[in-house]
Amino acid sequence: MLMAELKERLLPPKPQSAVNLRDASYRASASGRQPFQGMDLLGLKKRGQGLRSWIRVDTSGNSQIIEVDKFTMMRRCDLPARDLRLLDPLFVYPSTILGREKAIVVNLEQIRCIITADEVLLLNSLDSYVLQYVVELQRRLTSGVGEVWQSEGPELNRRRSSRSFDNSFGSTSPDYLPFEFRALEVALEAACTFLDSQAAELEIEAYPLLDELTSKISTLNLERVRRLKSRLVALTRRVQKVRDEIEQLMDDDGDMAEMYLTEKKSRMESSFYGDQSLMGFRSIDGLSISAPVSPVSSPPETRRLEKSLSIARSRHESMRSSESTTESIEELEMLLEAYFVVIDSTLNKLTSLKEYIDDTEDFINIQLDNVRNQLIQFELLLTTATFVVAIFGVVAGIFGMNFAIPMFDDPGAFKWVLIVTGICGIIIFCAFVWFFKYRRLMPL
Repeated sequence: MLMAELKERLLPPKPQSAVNLRDASYRASASGRQPFQGMDLLGLKKRGQGLRSWIRVDTSGNSQIIEVDKFTMMRRCDLPARDLRLLDPLFVYPSTILGREKAIVVNLEQIRCIITADEVLLLNSLDSYVLQYVVELQRRLTSGVGEVWQSEGPELNRRRSSRSFDNSFGSTSPDYLPFEFRALEVALEAACTFLDSQAAELEIEAYPLLDELTSKISTLNLERVRRLKSRLVALTRRVQKVRDEIEQLMDDDGDMAEMYLTEKKSRMESSFYGDQSLMGFRSIDGLSISAPVSPVSSPPETRRLEKSLSIARSRHESMRSSESTTESIEELEMLLEAYFVVIDSTLNKLTSLKEYIDDTEDFINIQLDNVRNQLIQFELLLTTATFVVAIFGVVAGIFGMNFAIPMFDDPGAFKWVLIVTGICGIIIFCAFVWFFKYRRLMPL
């Protein structure tokens, strides 16, 4: 009962027309097929293997919670174990975007998911950012394109409908993004927004604290600034890692081409259908499909026609793949460049804040040096005055010796001794002060 309530809170609201796929994950459908073919969830539970809860979002925007073990997920997405380990919430890994043969592994802050050409699989979490990612992805997938086009004029609608007609025959429009790129865009947007909000909160907290520190240097304020700087360094490191990951993808065309999953899937399907058509052509000519074709028994015309068809089909597929790969790289590059600008702006904010903290520290050090210099000057004056006062002790020691001189019989001799000693002390003190100023040991 508790698990059901937890799943109800976790699942975002779905349209009324959506199929309740969540229930279908626990029981077979009318045709006897499960959402994950070849996976027996009840058998896994009975065997006691470690199941992990995932949120699945398909291309139509429908979501469901499924429980899959690690090995089933590896077979389904064709991923090695080290890639799934990047998504483990028990370990802390830096931000990573990996393009594989059938999936894109995304680890961006709280968003840890696997993106394929048909679905997005997220680790089930109670984090609000994960739920926001699911809701935003569903909103973008379920929002009708026609609803946006209706208010833009008939001419623009006609041009865009012609482009969508071309897309159905393999021509990629600049306005079109495949499913995996849309899911990746939402993940990048969520990560960049999360990091930017944290940078903004840090700025709001930092500037008043630094201004207070410059006006009043205390142990409490210094400790608060030290904690603030530690948070700033940690956040800067995370932002820098996301920025480096996006920049690395933009610099490598091969990695970007590897991430275009929809195109690779369509090429595999077209190649499969092409092979089937070629096998049908062989069967029409009376050739055996199951047995190997002997080059001696095959007619020369059939072999030449088969060879020409194979060469033409391979050239056509290579030309289509090269053109579409170039266009997809441009699309993905523009997508990554947009969020690279956003994350670079966040990094510039943090860099400016760090420079402000460094300037504040330099200002505080200058203030402390100034106070230290004033203390040294005061100590120098105090030492000079102590030396002058010591002269009176020397004179008293001389006149305190036990010997007789005529000056002891004069009643005004004591007064003259004090006056002369005081004048000599003042002259010596002034001479020392002049010397200090002359050598610039004291301000003029």
